[in-house]
Amino acid sequence: MATTDKQKHEGRVKIGHYILGDTLGVGTFGKVKVGQHELTKHQVAVKILNRQKIRSLDVVGKIRREIQNLKLFRHPHIIKLYQVISTPTDIFMVMEYVSGGELFDYICKNGKLDEKESRRLFQQIISAVDYCHRHMVVHRDLKPENVLLDAQMNAKIADFGLSNMMSDGEFLRTSCGSPNYAAPEVISGRYTCPLSFLTETGRRDGEYMPH
Repeated sequence: MATTDKQKHEGRVKIGHYILGDTLGVGTFGKVKVGQHELTKHQVAVKILNRQKIRSLDVVGKIRREIQNLKLFRHPHIIKLYQVISTPTDIFMVMEYVSGGELFDYICKNGKLDEKESRRLFQQIISAVDYCHRHMVVHRDLKPENVLLDAQMNAKIADFGLSNMMSDGEFLRTSCGSPNYAAPEVISGRYTCPLSFLTETGRRDGEYMPH
C-alpha cells in the first residue's frame, strides 16, 4: 500500500500521480471522485475513505476485505483496483472508471431493458459471480446499485465491502446485504453458501427484465 501526501495541482488536489476532479458519488464511508493520471491522462475512479470515519463506524475489517478481494480479481466484468494510496488521514482506492453509471440509475431513466439486452447483462453478471466463487469469495450485496455500466453497456460488479472469503464445505453465518435482494436464508440469519447468490441475481434480473 503506497503512502503519500496530498498535494495541490493548479488548485486541484493531487494524490500520487492522479489529479482529482469531480465527485461521482458520496456514500457512508466516503466519496468517489474522478481522477486523471498526470502523464497518461488515463481516467480512473478514486474512492476516498476517511480513516477516522471508518474506525468510528467499525468497518476497518470490511474495507480491508474489499481491498484484499479486489487485488485478487482480474475479470472483464468486475471493477479493477489499480492501486491503494495511504495517507495519515485517508485511504485512496484507485479503481477502473466506467462512464455509464449504475444499472439502477439506467433502469430508472430508461425503463426496463429488452429481453436480449437483459440476457446479455445477466450472462456477464453470472460470469463475474462464478469467477468470484471459484476464488472462494461471496459478494453478499448484489443489486442494481452495485452493477456499473461502461460506455459499451457492459456490466461491472462493484462494491465488495460486504464480501467474504469461504472455505470448502463451510457456510457464512452473518446476515447482511440489502433485504430486497437478499436470499431468504440470508435475511433469516441461517447459513449462506455461494448458491444464495442465485436468489439475489434472480430478483435483480426480474427487476430489469421486460414483463
